[in-house]
Amino acid sequence: MVKSFLFYISSFFDKLKNLWEGKSSLRIVSTVLVICFVISSLLSALVINDFIDLGKFNNDFKNPFFSVEIVFTLLLITELLRLIFVLPRSVAKSVGKQFELLSLIFLRDGFKEFSHIDPSFTWSNIEKPFMFMSIYGFGAIAIFSIIGFTHKLQKHIKLSQIEDDQEQFVYFKKLLGLLLLIAFAIVGYIDVKTLIVSGYYLHSFHTFFTILIFSDIIIVLVALRYTHNYFRIFRYSAFVLATILIRISLSVQPFYDVMIGVIAALFVLLLTLAYNYFLDLLPKKKMEYNKPLET
Repeated sequence: MVKSFLFYISSFFDKLKNLWEGKSSLRIVSTVLVICFVISSLLSALVINDFIDLGKFNNDFKNPFFSVEIVFTLLLITELLRLIFVLPRSVAKSVGKQFELLSLIFLRDGFKEFSHIDPSFTWSNIEKPFMFMSIYGFGAIAIFSIIGFTHKLQKHIKLSQIEDDQEQFVYFKKLLGLLLLIAFAIVGYIDVKTLIVSGYYLHSFHTFFTILIFSDIIIVLVALRYTHNYFRIFRYSAFVLATILIRISLSVQPFYDVMIGVIAALFVLLLTLAYNYFLDLLPKKKMEYNKPLET
């Protein structure tokens, strides 16, 4: 009964994944982003020249660079969906995707600081935004580089050598992915409702990362059904800590957020190096490297 239910959940999740990752969906997403950028840029131009009044959104659109922040926020939302669909393939890839998302958030924050720069571009007006832009930019490229090395070093090994157990574990992760999609929709609904009512967008990435912490813990607990190997359980548990560090970095002040984000990325790199070194202590029977279907 449970296995049949998980099979149907898996099939439904795969359909959603194929729909989202299809070429037509990619073209639609790209087109929507371009249209949003053009429209928001035109709105800014109209507001700046006092042709229209957008009420509670007027002050935001008075900045000519506000459209950059809008389109990058939309881009981050699409990347968040990609993160959810990556989870069943590999926990390690999912954590890597979280850091990719964090680096894009830092880039978005850098562009956000750019929107605070006065169009006159006098040093007295751009000094502080320029400093924060530099911090976020270098933080983003540091995480980009560290995660790039981590991806190259990552070795993917099946959690269980028993095919039924491995298949069931993937089914559980797809069920978890579907629940994350529901959570994503709820958080998105709350954000849009708040935006319409108050004119303020919450940028609730930190809320979703909080949810990810609990989902990662569930994965650790479910993994215990199939293995008691210390190195694998430690690795999964360490991934949870990395997610917690990302969540903290999204909540603290500038500079500290970048510092914590880079430390978290270095932590995962060190974890990967250590795990690879101790691979010979894992069961060697049917061990498969570099396969996307993992743990």
